Amino acid sequence: MSELDFEPGALERYLAEHVDGFAGPVEYTRFKGGQSNPTYRLDTPGGRYVLRKKPNGKLLPKAHMVDREYRVMTGLWDTAVPVPRTRLLCEDNAVIGTDFYLMDFVDGRVLWDPQLPELDAAERAGVYAEMNRVMAALHSVDYEAAGLGDFGRPEGYVERQIALWTKQYRASETEHIEAMEQLIDWLPANLPASSESAIAHGDFRLDNMIFDAREPKVLAVLDWELCTLGHPLADFAYHMMVWRLSPSLFRGLGGVDVESLGIAVESDYLRQYCDRTGRDMVGRQEWNFYIAYNMFRLAAILQGIAKRAIDGTAASPEAVENGKRARPLAEEAWRQAQRA
Repeated sequence: MSELDFEPGALERYLAEHVDGFAGPVEYTRFKGGQSNPTYRLDTPGGRYVLRKKPNGKLLPKAHMVDREYRVMTGLWDTAVPVPRTRLLCEDNAVIGTDFYLMDFVDGRVLWDPQLPELDAAERAGVYAEMNRVMAALHSVDYEAAGLGDFGRPEGYVERQIALWTKQYRASETEHIEAMEQLIDWLPANLPASSESAIAHGDFRLDNMIFDAREPKVLAVLDWELCTLGHPLADFAYHMMVWRLSPSLFRGLGGVDVESLGIAVESDYLRQYCDRTGRDMVGRQEWNFYIAYNMFRLAAILQGIAKRAIDGTAASPEAVENGKRARPLAEEAWRQAQRA
């Protein structure tokens, strides 16, 4: 109970009134890891749930949007994309002090290291093939039919994202990073001409998925806070940054002999996605732009984490160390931009 940053009695009374079958006593467990929204498992006699809330304190505008997470998972429930079942969204801050939502707990395993040292080569191949399949399924969803047609503006997605993350970076800037300044100038001037639209997860990576305990099957995709309607290649390039990032920089595969591990090389993994989504193979120049853009975006996110660590509002004890990665990641992004 000491890990709670809210008053549990008020929450339990609210949930008992608004969620069918919810009744105490409740045992709370705060999830470790993650940098953005505090997340708790609620064990009750009748079931297990997950509560996800905004952090307490002053927050950046348009950050920690748990309402968007709730809405997109609700819309995807009847699609081929595996998501937890949502139960309730509360935007009344009088209950626990911040917005929050409740969803069902999904029991499975979370895999953290992209090299998957706990698995053999065949299992690694299966995990990566499954992630590729799920992301292709996400980008193939008819977002209008899922009730998400107004979830974002499809046109000009990358340009708006660059402007947004530039603004977020400026709002959380704690030191001068020359590579960020170069990217802020270069990215808007080198936008690809292609224009497509799909549901973009925004943070699709290995540890934001729950896998079945016995087979390489995704049971739930989590952490939809950054989801919007956007360019599918920009979204997929974020997922594929791992091939360009070193293990020391951000749990990457850069410099690793992935074939010996049973993991597809970058070009093969990208081709698998293109085949699944029925598109032509992406050109090298366009692909390098999307990689550089996503590294810039992640550097801005890490800078926000660094600022929250200074302000005392970060949700994870690892926030300080992760925040320190903003500068080297920005410098790597600038190297990728020069390749493009």
